[in-house]
Amino acid sequence: MAHFISEDCIACGVCQPECPVEAISEGDIYAIDPDLCTDCGACADVCPVGAAQPE
Repeated sequence: MAHFISEDCIACGVCQPECPVEAISEGDIYAIDPDLCTDCGACADVCPVGAAQPE
């Protein structure tokens, strides 16, 4: 099961460098590629607004 980034994302960029498989892409709201995500939770651990959530 992959994580996803909700509408609560503030595009701060903290999550992107934490992803060990580079599944997070930058945008107005960051996005996680579900095909690459290994559900490690590293993004959720650092997100200041709780936007990175398990799907």
